[in-house]
Amino acid sequence: MERLRNLYEKLTGRQAEVIEKLAGAGSNRIYYRVGEYVGVIGTSEEENRAFCEISRVLHDEGVNVPVVYAHSDDYMVYLEEDLGDVMLYDAIRKGRESGGRYSEDEVALLRKVMGELPKIQFAGGKEAVFANCYPQREMDHTSVMFDLNYFKYCFLKLSGVEFNEIRLQEDFESFAADILASASNVPTFMCRDFQARNVMLRDGKPYFIDFQGGRKGPIYYDVASFLWQSSACYSDSLREQLIDTYLESLGRYVSVTREEFVGKLHLFVLFRLLQVLGAYGFRGLWEKKTYFVNSIPSALANLKTEIERGVCDAYPYIKEVCCMLISKMIPTDAKADSKVSRYLSGDSSYLGKSDKPLVVRVFSFSFKKGIPSDETTNGGGYVFDCRSTHNPGRYDEYKSLTGLDAPVIEFLEEDGEILTFLDSVYKLVDFHVRRFMDRGFTDLMISCGCTGGRHRSVYSAQHVAEHLQKKFGVEVRVCHREIGVSQVL
Repeated sequence: MERLRNLYEKLTGRQAEVIEKLAGAGSNRIYYRVGEYVGVIGTSEEENRAFCEISRVLHDEGVNVPVVYAHSDDYMVYLEEDLGDVMLYDAIRKGRESGGRYSEDEVALLRKVMGELPKIQFAGGKEAVFANCYPQREMDHTSVMFDLNYFKYCFLKLSGVEFNEIRLQEDFESFAADILASASNVPTFMCRDFQARNVMLRDGKPYFIDFQGGRKGPIYYDVASFLWQSSACYSDSLREQLIDTYLESLGRYVSVTREEFVGKLHLFVLFRLLQVLGAYGFRGLWEKKTYFVNSIPSALANLKTEIERGVCDAYPYIKEVCCMLISKMIPTDAKADSKVSRYLSGDSSYLGKSDKPLVVRVFSFSFKKGIPSDETTNGGGYVFDCRSTHNPGRYDEYKSLTGLDAPVIEFLEEDGEILTFLDSVYKLVDFHVRRFMDRGFTDLMISCGCTGGRHRSVYSAQHVAEHLQKKFGVEVRVCHREIGVSQVL
């Protein structure tokens, strides 16, 4: 934290009055709003360097990416442009949650993003970018096999499907060769994790983030990654429309027929689906995180469509294995008793009777203004009284701040009272969340109160929310009622 303060002061010539911690993402990086910038504290020098240097090149080429204004000598701390709080993922939430019925405005946003994608792919196709890619500069045979083996070891083997590993490896080698042969003579940058969560919207314009794992690679991978994201529920007709938008922009950089592009694209759809299933297997079947388990049926449905399209015909044993997976994991026989089938069919010892994931709602509040009401009418959950801990609201220098601000956080943690308090809270809520997930409950409410609802309760609620999201992977909706701040983790 001190290094972030020093970097801000060095850049601006003034001290940071407020440092506000932002909601965490999937990485180990920690984000703060520092004045007019976003401050980042990372854990990997190579990864941070990749982001800072690639961002610099892309911005110079006119691509909408956050500007990095300053970084420490070792790249472990940096200050970047503040793009606001609106992710594309949130902006198209209604369409996604309605099963893919996207409004005209949502479709317009998706078309903007697909129209901008070729720009970052070709602007990033430079040695100055590839030289800074981490952990490797380009997609090669080794990286393709990493992803295919991720599917094999983290999904296929956990499924209980019996398979011939030698025959599968032979098809993997053939598949990898075809993937690598799809690269064009023009060098292009592959964002690698191109999805709605990694696009920010500011003034109606899309900005690309989280590309530090990118590398030199074929353009098809990012299109497949975005349009076949399992949770997005894009219809075939919408995908076709977005492919047309992409191809229109692509024509500014390279000449390719629609037939040729779509033929190669579906090779990468298959590749991306296998890689994603590996992630779902590890995070869902192994770590038991409900969100990822619930994502498996959509991914398998997409895989089934690709098989029916004939994409797997050139790799007969991959096709055979995938058909066995689909048959076993989405059984028509209600008596199917495999472990994975029980996950997906809603057995009460795993996911419970509901096919909806658990959502935890966490509130901070002031006891003077009453305990938050339960809008779901479930009537369950916890109310924790945080007033037993030292109150920063008694001191003038903290009165205008909140439990999200660094000075208040440091004050509360200094004597350790609130940490001891939260240790007890975690034990209670962990048990409750685990049992609710096992039994298929869909809602849990947790409220943390203090005198004014600004300091101790805000700190406690935020930490409980982040703790639960990180440990269980559930969706957590945070509402700091008295300071008017809400977010979804």
